Amino acid sequence: MSLFSPTAVVAEDEAALRGELVEQLGKLWPELSIVGEAADGLEALRLLDQHRPDILFLDIEMPGATGIDVARQVNGRAHVVFVTAYDQYAIAAFDQGAVDYLLKPLAGARLFTAISRLKARLGQAPAPLGGVIDQLAERPAPSAARAPLRWINASVGQTLRLITVDEVLFFQSDNKYTRLGLKDGEALIRKPLKELIDELDPQQFWQIHRSTLVNVNAIASVSRDFRGRMQIKLKHGTESLLVAESCAHLFRQM
Repeated sequence: MSLFSPTAVVAEDEAALRGELVEQLGKLWPELSIVGEAADGLEALRLLDQHRPDILFLDIEMPGATGIDVARQVNGRAHVVFVTAYDQYAIAAFDQGAVDYLLKPLAGARLFTAISRLKARLGQAPAPLGGVIDQLAERPAPSAARAPLRWINASVGQTLRLITVDEVLFFQSDNKYTRLGLKDGEALIRKPLKELIDELDPQQFWQIHRSTLVNVNAIASVSRDFRGRMQIKLKHGTESLLVAESCAHLFRQM
């Protein structure tokens, strides 16, 4: 292993997030050489055997072979940074001595901290992962935990953009698509509103109409128009959202 030109494999099944992680690593750690990118666990294992990287950025939930399966094979062969959308996994990984963890969506400052820790440990043997693997294997799958959706791949014109749910002012059904209202415009996704209702945090996103979900944090005021219809004014933009009478009770305590 060379301390001057460490190598890494990035294993993440979401293409947009994988690309973002590789791009940020290139900016924050230009000396690091990304020798392989994997979209599933089996490819990650193949790249591990082929390149024997110093570092593995490993998504816990992947098709083919899960991150837990991959970690069993990696154990002691590379420094591991777990990538996950679920805090319970991340905390377990960190407490058991894994190099570090990254939560989705990625934050530049958090990645910089992980890089600093990696640099400090490159001269040491990789941390054993037996303890964390056992804990992860015993925990319920993320789908069972039903952790709220945290980020979305959405189309903005011809560009695919990674958007955190905190950026979304509202979701609104629009023919075959769902429209996302953003501070800087709008985006489209194919996921129907009924699926989003089940996946989003109900404390943050309220259904105010059969076709609309609103981010509670984006509400500036609620009023009635001359027809008596309740409407929401948002903190950003000029668009008003109609509130169905069946949903008016949500705002009685506001």
